[in-house]
Amino acid sequence: MGEYPLKIFTGNAHPELAHEVAAFMRTRVGSAIVGKFSDGECRVQIEENIRGADVFVIQPTCTPANDNIMELLAILDALKRASAARITAVIPYYGYGRQDRKSQPRTPITAKLVADLLTQAGAHRVLTMELHAGQIQGFYSIPVDHIFSNQVLVDYL
Repeated sequence: MGEYPLKIFTGNAHPELAHEVAAFMRTRVGSAIVGKFSDGECRVQIEENIRGADVFVIQPTCTPANDNIMELLAILDALKRASAARITAVIPYYGYGRQDRKSQPRTPITAKLVADLLTQAGAHRVLTMELHAGQIQGFYSIPVDHIFSNQVLVDYL
């Protein structure tokens, strides 16, 4: 089995992070239009060939969480439909991570809903950090890499 070319894409949540990661990896952020239609709906168009590529989408789901999650879902779907070989959602901040259990009757487990949406949209793997609860990894039917920042931060203390 041959190697897949590596591609990095991002939404509007934190494009600076994606560009820093791409520079570190000695590559560039892929070309895509990620914006809004005049009615406020999310608009995504991948502007390069990613067929057979190993694609990483760097998109935290911070405030505004709903907009950033929808943008991530649309990007994942566009990459899936453009025949990416593997798609990894890199989510430095996992929005709705605190809603990992039923705290009261008639309330959703929204962290699980987000997991289902990401999987259905096309993610083959999720890389995230500092989850509110490790059990969120169990909400997925795809691999989840849960990383911690304390090892990196200790060096700076």
